[in-house]
Amino acid sequence: MKNILLLALTIMVSLQAVAQQPQKKQSKVIIENADFIDRNQTEIPGAVVLSGNVRLKHEGVVITSNKAYYWEADDYAKLFGNVVMNQGDTLHMNSKYAEYNGAKKFAFASGAVSMQSPDTRLVTDTVYFDRNIQQAYYRTNGTITNGDNVLKSKAGRYYIAQKKYQFNTAVTLTNPKSVLKTNHLDYYTGPGHAYVFGPSTITGKNSFVYTEKGFYDSKKDQAKLFTNSYIDYDTQRIKADYIYYDKKREFSTLTNNVSVRDSVNKYVVRGHYGEVFKLKDSLFVTKHAEAVTLAENDSVYVHAKRLVVTGKEGSRIIRGYTDARFYKKDMSGKCDSIHSDEKRGLTQLIKRPVVWNGKSQITGKVIHVISENVTKQLDSIKVLEDAFIAQLDTIYTKLYPDKPRYNQLKGKNLYGRFCDNKLYEVDLVGNTEKLYYMYDGDNSLIGIDKGVSSKIHMEIEDNQIVSVSSLISPKSESYPEKDLPENVRKLNGFVWRGDEMILTHDDIFPEDEKKLHEEILKKTGKLKAQTDKPLEKMKETTDWDKEHPKPKPESPATAPADNSKNPK
Repeated sequence: MKNILLLALTIMVSLQAVAQQPQKKQSKVIIENADFIDRNQTEIPGAVVLSGNVRLKHEGVVITSNKAYYWEADDYAKLFGNVVMNQGDTLHMNSKYAEYNGAKKFAFASGAVSMQSPDTRLVTDTVYFDRNIQQAYYRTNGTITNGDNVLKSKAGRYYIAQKKYQFNTAVTLTNPKSVLKTNHLDYYTGPGHAYVFGPSTITGKNSFVYTEKGFYDSKKDQAKLFTNSYIDYDTQRIKADYIYYDKKREFSTLTNNVSVRDSVNKYVVRGHYGEVFKLKDSLFVTKHAEAVTLAENDSVYVHAKRLVVTGKEGSRIIRGYTDARFYKKDMSGKCDSIHSDEKRGLTQLIKRPVVWNGKSQITGKVIHVISENVTKQLDSIKVLEDAFIAQLDTIYTKLYPDKPRYNQLKGKNLYGRFCDNKLYEVDLVGNTEKLYYMYDGDNSLIGIDKGVSSKIHMEIEDNQIVSVSSLISPKSESYPEKDLPENVRKLNGFVWRGDEMILTHDDIFPEDEKKLHEEILKKTGKLKAQTDKPLEKMKETTDWDKEHPKPKPESPATAPADNSKNPK
């Protein structure tokens, strides 16, 4: 019991000692100077009238003016004519009129207000300055100058400690290189970094940028773009979930759901990672990459692990490296690499190429597909060395689907011609051979034609061989089916690659690329379903702050005293 009483007595003594300690009083506004002082209460009841070189001071802020009314009881002043308000090296404000509340540490300035911080100058009609939270704001249309950057807005707020302006209404940032417009902007005056949220645009001499969330370094002319972003160059539009854009180099990196579309030249390149170098008219795309040449009824789709597109309009070259594939309505193919020259209308399939036209398979050392320059329709096909055509015998296969057999023709080189994008005639030249199943009008087998010659000419209708003619020194014989054993019904070099056949647009993508594509779509879909938020302060801005530390505050020993003598 004694211990409890002793503890209670100790607490009471401690509380009484705290209550008796002198409380720190909030300092009042100090009148440091005035040429004339009038304490006549009839003119301004309760106020001291100061005029001529008026100088007031309050907790680190110095205010000068031509004239002032000061209500000591309220610690409140009204100032007139050439008002200058200084807060150390952080803020300097000029105006025609101002009010200052020492009790609330709040200032109001109006009439041709000019507010300067170390990096910027704001010109507006009215500014409110809350010293407690070190923020100044305006609602009367302002123009802010920061180096080469000029910002104009209806309203804005300045965070002194962060050296940051914030705008939540229409704002325009203009410099010699571009114009940025947005409704939500955080602008850091030191590094010149702009953070936008909501529909925003950056317009340059040769480009137009749209984003709904992004970062822009106005000094380096670089941007990081996130939500619903794209870049327009003349006829070209670049889109991606994330875009890094270097305006000086006209260079961009693109990540996830990448699309580069040319509306005039009618092509689009897609993937999940890409780089665009506009000054060099080049781009490459990887991760589920495809290049599409758009046509009304018969677009061409090209895929490779890595697609590279170079050259100006009309002289584009598309290169595809590793497991290249293409698909169009009546033709598809694959090879190790592909090279397509728009100006020459030439597409080269390189290393183990194969082309399928209907049920026909064409192989050789190198395959060239030639298109007409103006219409972009297929003109001809060339197979150089080891040319081989194999076509599924569809009549027999319908009856015996588990026992497919093939018409076969081979030669040194092959030359085919197209009409309305369909192969209609083919010539094989040099050491040609054939094995061809012949049917009558009732689809009954007449015989098997096998032979050699120097040239073979074929006619094709609806992707089916309808006639085969051996020309120049032909040597051939027609065998009844029973007289030609199975083991001699395959020409040397025959390999049917039907399991690789590309039957749909989706078949141009290998399984690993399809899996990657699905994973990225799933991941980005979840992100897009979330509520979007403004960007947090990025590393570039944080690093700039570290490299440009704020000046240390003056110590009490060196700081100017607040107890200056009152003027007479």
